[in-house]
Amino acid sequence: MPESASVWSSWPGEVTWHPVAPQYLKVRLVSLALFGVVALAAVLIAPWLWWGRTWALLLGGVVLAGLLVRAVLLRRAVRAWGYAERDDDLLIRHGVLIKRLSIVPYGRMQFIDVSAGPVDRMFDLATVKLHTAAATTDSTVPGLAPDVATGLRDRLAQRATAEREGL
Repeated sequence: MPESASVWSSWPGEVTWHPVAPQYLKVRLVSLALFGVVALAAVLIAPWLWWGRTWALLLGGVVLAGLLVRAVLLRRAVRAWGYAERDDDLLIRHGVLIKRLSIVPYGRMQFIDVSAGPVDRMFDLATVKLHTAAATTDSTVPGLAPDVATGLRDRLAQRATAEREGL
């Protein structure tokens, strides 16, 4: 195992990672299917009208192959999501090809949203969005059961308030 790979398996030390709900895979697959229908319609209809049937079917095949590859990779992508609460900050990790670990200090959190789109609601899931002092550092934790999401929101808000009062 290369040295850099071990950094991702152990860093930032011993924390308890909480995964997203297993239903989040279904949310992502349904969202991909909806996108796929629109994308396939676009790449089949327009090229068919301009260049003929052969080009339309070729482009449609390429898009369909890309959608199938993405669908296969989604399982790993969903399993890569996780969060961990530490004393001073929240850790959020995700990504398979490009791994990302975000560390959000409680004192930097301005407010915390819980939201659920139509597909999320179909599977009884919600997303926690953290808004920080700098808009570019906002973070999300998707695919949580609503009670888990509201519990996380409440704990984060309490810790953020305590951190700001301690300044």
